[in-house]
Amino acid sequence: MSLVLACDLGGSSFRAALLDANGGVHGIVSERYTRVSDDPAVWWAMLCRAVEQLNADAALAQVEAVAISAFTRTQVVLDGAHRVLGRATLWDDSAAEPLLPRLRARLAGHAELPATNAFHPAARLFRLAQQQPDVARAAAAVLEPKDYLNLRLTGVCAIDRVASARLIATGTAALQSFGYADIIPTTVEPTAIVGRVQPGSPGALAQLEGRPVVAMAHDTWASVIGLGALREGYAYNLSGTTEVLGVMARQAVPAEGLLTVDWGGLHQIGGPSQVGGDTLVWLAALLGKGSVADLTQLLEAPRDRPPLLFLPYLLGERTPYWDPSLRGAFIGLHRSHGPADCMQAVLEGVAFLNRLVLERAEAACGAPVSEIRLGGGGAANAAWCQIKADICERPIAVVDSAEVGLSGAAIVAYLALGRFGDLAAGQSLVRVRETYRPRPERAPGYRWLFQLFREAEAAVAPVSRQLATIGAA
Repeated sequence: MSLVLACDLGGSSFRAALLDANGGVHGIVSERYTRVSDDPAVWWAMLCRAVEQLNADAALAQVEAVAISAFTRTQVVLDGAHRVLGRATLWDDSAAEPLLPRLRARLAGHAELPATNAFHPAARLFRLAQQQPDVARAAAAVLEPKDYLNLRLTGVCAIDRVASARLIATGTAALQSFGYADIIPTTVEPTAIVGRVQPGSPGALAQLEGRPVVAMAHDTWASVIGLGALREGYAYNLSGTTEVLGVMARQAVPAEGLLTVDWGGLHQIGGPSQVGGDTLVWLAALLGKGSVADLTQLLEAPRDRPPLLFLPYLLGERTPYWDPSLRGAFIGLHRSHGPADCMQAVLEGVAFLNRLVLERAEAACGAPVSEIRLGGGGAANAAWCQIKADICERPIAVVDSAEVGLSGAAIVAYLALGRFGDLAAGQSLVRVRETYRPRPERAPGYRWLFQLFREAEAAVAPVSRQLATIGAA
């Protein structure tokens, strides 16, 4: 039997599985953590442990290729001997915010300037050069997390043009003006074979010697393929620790606050947020609930009639505001409101943000999407799926796979092996399990609440920024 090893380094767990060309799973392991480590050696150790666990009955002997996806907007800086220079800068790090005026002045006239914010790789690398110039001078390469794991497997230092699009767009000349050498590695397509598992790998990994390793891209790209949504006119929503929403379009069109990235013939218009399942984890802890599942049961309780709004910006926000100083808020809180009302408001608040991104993307494309493919842990919450359908006024389709990132990685691995002619052929295997359709009777009320949500955002943002300034003092 032909198998591939697919791995996903996510925001809350490391998952790995053995899959066949039809999407069948022949073993899966998961290692959960409260907070992802910024030490790349920890990521490598998790990969090694996962492979050991998957090798029951010598299953690795049937593996023909390896494909690893991971979270993005994270920088791993290496020296010329491929040694890691300090900790990785994770996706939610906004420490470069105070340096943005100086950076933007340095990048005056640069095509990447409009997209430059505290989460941009240029901002992270500029901060590193300002605060640790010796490290910047020693730097020889900057990688995304999956690139680092590919390097450990193959010895090849390379990036792909999707996950590293913003770094590539920044360019060597701009980075040299910060004090770096040429630190942008060889760039390949995500579907390319970056190298082969090298001799001397530890433990069970040694059994994969010589197997091809696919370059891959970030976890969002892999998951969109696993959802069967890398098709024109579709939207995707990944609902995990954080939310990601995007629309697939043939043309590259700008949209306020959204990322437009070439994903290979199609352009993704959207981007990652800072809110999602982690927001529910926060609420569960706040209300003394043991889990998000316990929290969801609150929705069965009676709720108060006056609506409650929630601004979900507990960690600032990326798409579409790119503002780490934003803060969360309950608006309209009344003495009669209880836990069920808070839960409803949180679910709706995240869905309102989904609608905002969707509206901007659809307006830029000039046409509505036919449906939104939903994946991630949030897809298992039927109440949230229906709320998203009602608020976004689009069908929400949940596919027949709980591990869309791993499924997408497997499709790409088999494409690299020549089993599929193109990504469309691989995505044809994806099946929709259930579709949540908008309820027309809910539309007027949610349109009104969405307008109030937008007004609340505008009113609270100045206060948030002042509070953030005090907190940083």
